[in-house]
Amino acid sequence: MKVLAAMSGGVDSAVAAARAVDAGHDVTGVHLALSRNPLSFRSGARGCCSKEDAHDARRAADVLGIPFYVWDLSDRFAEEVVDDFVAEYAAGRTPNPCVRCNEKIKFAAVLERGVALGFDAVCTGHYARLVRDERGVQLHRAVDDGKDQSYVLGVLNQDQLRRSYFPLGGSLKSEVRAEAEQRGLSVADKPDSHDICFIADGDTAGFLDKQLGSRPGAIVDPDGHRLGDHDGTHHFTIGQRKGLRIGTPADDGKPRYVLDISPVTNTVTVGPRDALEVRTIQAIRPTWTDDVPDGTFEAAVQVRAHGSTVPATVTTDGPGSGQLQVRLRDGLTGVAPGQTAVYYDGTRVIGSATISAAR
Repeated sequence: MKVLAAMSGGVDSAVAAARAVDAGHDVTGVHLALSRNPLSFRSGARGCCSKEDAHDARRAADVLGIPFYVWDLSDRFAEEVVDDFVAEYAAGRTPNPCVRCNEKIKFAAVLERGVALGFDAVCTGHYARLVRDERGVQLHRAVDDGKDQSYVLGVLNQDQLRRSYFPLGGSLKSEVRAEAEQRGLSVADKPDSHDICFIADGDTAGFLDKQLGSRPGAIVDPDGHRLGDHDGTHHFTIGQRKGLRIGTPADDGKPRYVLDISPVTNTVTVGPRDALEVRTIQAIRPTWTDDVPDGTFEAAVQVRAHGSTVPATVTTDGPGSGQLQVRLRDGLTGVAPGQTAVYYDGTRVIGSATISAAR
């Protein structure tokens, strides 16, 4: 099989590419240049896509003895991921840029180009498992619960999964690092990337300020009484407790949390923690990893990349429907429009959708 190995410059993608080579595939490495103005070096575990990362990826490819290329996808990344991220926050929603990147860049732009160039599959260092049978391919959680990335892959469809290759899904992270050391890969001890890759300093509020500017407004309680002021609704997300800058304490002396964000009225509503609990989620733009469920089905729902699942009943209008409703058996807190809801049947990913409302 002719395999295109996406190599970020980290240990996971390097070992994934190595395992693809060991499996006898014809492997070519490619590093995705996603930043229009890449930094020379990373700052610890923050960010990615620096010039240092590109060099690390090339060195790993040299050790493996495979061809290596750099693809400049910075314009598409800016449009599909960064601009979308800013627009979602401006609309009072909380997006997950990693989900968006997997959907629009790694398994759309890269896969499309790879197939056009004659490759059979794209190999990545994601921690997730693919189970293949005569019907097709199922996406499952990884063996390593702490590293499982099936949530951010829940946007993939059957056609994309058929052309995907995740060699690390059955391994523990510690095993991957040990293997990298044994193979002589210089990235064996390199810190994992975390936070938002295009905000290398981790200051999301500062990044959004530069993009959206300041727009002062009111912080109010559920009855509309003004409690304080803010510099822009993009500084907040549902469930947030810190940074509210409210001088007057609540009557019960307990902390307040962000309950609602309204860019239209430019207000942020805060209240007690118990007011955060939701039992029903409305979601739009569903994607399915396999056959489209018709009507109602039972599933475990996860709304954060490293969150726990909650049993739920999911109702869809069937094939072609752009909306569905999720009724949770147990309440969830901190559920925000813009987040991704991913549905599981045991370890198997059924599909995903974007949360549009919760109550």
